[in-house]
Amino acid sequence: MASAIDTPQRLVEAAQHELIRGQGHLEMQAVARRAQVSVGLAYHHFGSKAGLIAAVVEAFYSRLGDAVFGDATWSAATWVEKEKGRIAAYIAFHYAHPFAPLVIGTLSRAPEVIDVETAFTNRQLAGGAKMLIAAQRNGSVPSDFDPHLTIALMSGGIRQALLFAMAQEQRPSPEKLTDDIWCFMAAALRLTALPDA
Repeated sequence: MASAIDTPQRLVEAAQHELIRGQGHLEMQAVARRAQVSVGLAYHHFGSKAGLIAAVVEAFYSRLGDAVFGDATWSAATWVEKEKGRIAAYIAFHYAHPFAPLVIGTLSRAPEVIDVETAFTNRQLAGGAKMLIAAQRNGSVPSDFDPHLTIALMSGGIRQALLFAMAQEQRPSPEKLTDDIWCFMAAALRLTALPDA
């Protein structure tokens, strides 16, 4: 039996395995069996199957946030290196994580996931807008862009490109996808007109 301290984490990991195995479908009995706890304990920690699925998706986005948006990772880079690096890390994370196709695909439309995804997207957009405002102040990005609209366009475009790429029978390499997305972003931001770009 799992200890009380690690039970929630074990349940989240077990649920992720079961969601992958079931292609987005989850049975609490199977999760409890995999985590080696009672079904009652699973309900005690998460309240419902929907609560457990939301927790699995929240854990995914938490890891994604650490991998891509943690400032320490990019502290020594120029603005262009930093932002292209973030796109590369975002793509690499999704390509490598076995749960990613479900999170950005089937599960993204599930009612229990919408609030988690909306909260992550709002944090991403708020941080991205601050990043663009800072880049406009230091001259890395032209000052005539609305940073909030621009980051919404950028984030949505990157996500749609990733969705398309991951749905292909033969995915483009992460490097190729990063280069293609960055090329589009750099042109949209008119970076080629700037001396540092």
